[in-house]
Amino acid sequence: MIFNAFERMVAMRYLRARRQEGFISVIAGFSLLGIALGVATLIIVMAVMNGFRAELLGRVLGLNGHLNVYNMRGGPLPDFDILAGKLRNTPGVNTATPTVEGQALVSVRGVASGAVIRGVRAEDFRKRPTLADNVIRGSAEEFGDDRIAIGSRMAQRLGLSIGDQITLIAPQGNVTAFGTVPRMRSYPIGAIFDVGMFEYDNSFIFLPLEEAQAFFRTGDAVTSLEVFVDDPMQIAAARAAVQSAVAGEGRVVDWQQSNASFFTALQVERNVMFLILSLIIMVAAFNIISSLIMLVKDKGRDIAILRTMGATRGMIMRIFFLSGASVGVTGTLLGLALGVSFALNIEGIRQVIQSLTGTNLFNAEIYFLSHLPAKIDWSEVVQVTLMALGLSFAATIYPSWRAARLDPVEALRYE
Repeated sequence: MIFNAFERMVAMRYLRARRQEGFISVIAGFSLLGIALGVATLIIVMAVMNGFRAELLGRVLGLNGHLNVYNMRGGPLPDFDILAGKLRNTPGVNTATPTVEGQALVSVRGVASGAVIRGVRAEDFRKRPTLADNVIRGSAEEFGDDRIAIGSRMAQRLGLSIGDQITLIAPQGNVTAFGTVPRMRSYPIGAIFDVGMFEYDNSFIFLPLEEAQAFFRTGDAVTSLEVFVDDPMQIAAARAAVQSAVAGEGRVVDWQQSNASFFTALQVERNVMFLILSLIIMVAAFNIISSLIMLVKDKGRDIAILRTMGATRGMIMRIFFLSGASVGVTGTLLGLALGVSFALNIEGIRQVIQSLTGTNLFNAEIYFLSHLPAKIDWSEVVQVTLMALGLSFAATIYPSWRAARLDPVEALRYE
């Protein structure tokens, strides 16, 4: 073994300070607590941020295609069913959905607001779990013919319910001898969905594909094909396969390109939080250095006696290294257990704190999520643990080296 029984015994003895050495023990205790809290906080915050990212990613990718195929020259995409058939036979592609998308003005009882109109086939609407499984009023089967689906926030804002009529005003009007007349069409509401993201629940309206084609005057064409793949995380390989399948017939845009700014902001925030919270562990490591330096200074006579009794410089260095490393390892393991336990049960802990304090710690009206998400990335947990252990070990090197370099003659003379 690297450390023999004598070295372990002396190191552990130094950690159990006597009354006159109590201040050193207090500093070591705070160092242990600081490392434990730093590791736990870092694991919990990273788990929550991963959970938010996974929830947002699931909603964005569940409602929008992983890849979108557009007309190379712009404008509507003709012969879309033939191209969709090619894409469905492409390895890695789950489905390809013809879509007509545009913007329109919504008018209800004199109140007008903008909306994103998306036309899909009724069977495609029902096959999309993010929509079909989150219909809160009406049913997915009611979507079709001329009945439409709107978001829950829009329904709440405009005071709409199932069966009510909603009027859409197209951006392109009818040209007459008296000027351009707005084109308006009323549709009954067949379903109200709540996907959990304000942007979609407040401004998205789904129309049957034929109705959307007539409303936006695309004829027998669509604006794009939404392609869903088996693994959206491996989008580069899927994009190459889809690009090869369309073979110049369409322009391919993947979800990373469409939402680049959004997910880049999440990644930057995550990296900055990791860096800031890592400083907690670093501060605790500096506490280990200070406590060990004080311990070396206090144990000068003991070191001199051990040296005169035959202890080598290596033995002295290992004794103090073991003393400091024990604090770091214990704090890291304690923080690891605390952080993982907290992250795995964070929703239950939130409920208990809310019931005790009578406050709402995670308001769904603000965050648009019904629960506090947390997803542990075990590679990150290992990274945090190794970083804490590395800083703890590095913090013990200099004080241990100083203890090993202490001259026993000088130490005994001044003692």
